[in-house]
Amino acid sequence: MTSSANVNHDTSGVSVVEFRPHLKVTRIAEEEPLDFDSSSFSAADAPRGVEFLIRLLDVCGALAILSLTFPVMLLAAALIKLTSRGGVFYRQERVGKNGQIFELYKFRTMIDDAEKHVGPVWAARDDQRITPVGRILRRTRLDELPQLYNILCGHMSLVGPRPERPFFVERHKALQGARLVVKPGLTGLAQVRSFYDLKPAHKVKYDYLYIQNRSLLLNLYILLRTVPVLFTKKGW
Repeated sequence: MTSSANVNHDTSGVSVVEFRPHLKVTRIAEEEPLDFDSSSFSAADAPRGVEFLIRLLDVCGALAILSLTFPVMLLAAALIKLTSRGGVFYRQERVGKNGQIFELYKFRTMIDDAEKHVGPVWAARDDQRITPVGRILRRTRLDELPQLYNILCGHMSLVGPRPERPFFVERHKALQGARLVVKPGLTGLAQVRSFYDLKPAHKVKYDYLYIQNRSLLLNLYILLRTVPVLFTKKGW
C-alpha cells in the first residue's frame, strides 16, 4: 500500500503532515512559540479495537495498581487524618472527554479550605499550603492513587492529558478543543518529559503530540517511563 504526504507550514513553527488516506500528524519544533491555537489541531479517531484494548489496559492496570498499593493507601489515609484537620480525600471538579465535568479524587495534601482566600491557582512545587504529610505524598505521587477509582468508573484513562479544572479551561484556549477529544489520564507524555510545575502552555505542547500519536503501544511506553520518573522525582 502506498501513501503520499503533504507538509503544510505556518509562521508558528508548527508543521502538519497529512498522510493519505486518513492520518494527520503534527510536528512541533522545539523553538516554536508556545501560545499556539488549539483550533488548528485535529486528531484521527482510533479504531474501535484500539479503544477496546486501551480500556482493557486501563481496567486491568488500575486493578493491579490498586491491589499492590492498597496497604500504602490505608497508611496514607491514617496519616492524613491523624496529622491535620479535614477529610482524607480531596474532591474537585475537572473537565473530561468532550468537555464532560466529573469529580476527581485525590488524597488531601493541603490544609483544610486551602483555596478559601486565594481561589483557584496552578499547582506549584513549594506551595506553603501543603501539609508535611501532603508534601511526602506529592513527592512520591501517592496523592494521585485515588484516581484509580476515576479510571475504573471510565472518567479517566491511565494515560492522557492531565484533567484541568473548569475555571482554567474556560480561561485558556489552549486547554480547550482537541485536548478534550480523549480521556484525561493519571499520567501522560507531559508528565514523563518535564516537571511538576510546568506551565500550561508547555504542557499543552506535549499533550497535542500525544493526542496525534495515541495508541496502545504509546500508552504502554508512557506507563513504563512513569516508573523511573516516580523514583527520580522528575516530571508531573
